[in-house]
Amino acid sequence: MLNEEATGMQKGFARPGYFSIDQNGVIKEKFFEAKYRERLTGASLIAKLFPELGQEVTETVEAPHLELALEQSDRTGVPGTRVTLAAEVRLPNDVHVYAPGVQGYKPIKLVIDPIPEVELKPPVYPQSKILFLPVIKEQVPVFEGTFRISQDVKVSSSSAFWGSVPMEGKAITINGKLEYQACDRTMCYVPTSVPVRWQFEVFPLDRVRAPLDIRHK
Repeated sequence: MLNEEATGMQKGFARPGYFSIDQNGVIKEKFFEAKYRERLTGASLIAKLFPELGQEVTETVEAPHLELALEQSDRTGVPGTRVTLAAEVRLPNDVHVYAPGVQGYKPIKLVIDPIPEVELKPPVYPQSKILFLPVIKEQVPVFEGTFRISQDVKVSSSSAFWGSVPMEGKAITINGKLEYQACDRTMCYVPTSVPVRWQFEVFPLDRVRAPLDIRHK
């Protein structure tokens, strides 16, 4: 999309982004970022539209009272790449965990440790359901069955980081934890957390200048 409001070096530049259009030609979703250096990959876009197709399981984690699979949209990127990380939680039939916003219980929470190489975007939780607890006559928001918590991270696009990435690439490890309290029909277990980790390779941008006669004037 041509950014007609741009000035200076960005004047005349196209603004990168995506539209998701259904079979009737109706735009259902749009994905544009405020900064042109921040780019969604094709895989991260598919991960947002079709989570079950767009993410690759990279590790499974043993956790009390649930199964946990770690997923990511991309294994490689360049400065400015936006990667989608996800934790897929699978609960037994009679077990639930509490959703963000619950009162009096510990909600499930994905916590990623900040590192200078990436910018963390807010985590995205699925729609919760309301569970009625007849013994104490309470209604609480919970998650049941299988669900995903996702979080985008953007590889730093600062000039200092550009210069630190060698031609053979640079490995980045992202660590964090999943906090939760699992409950079944008869009891709530002690709140716990399990470590999570994702890894990907960052490669330098193509910084070869265009021929002088076709450069933007």
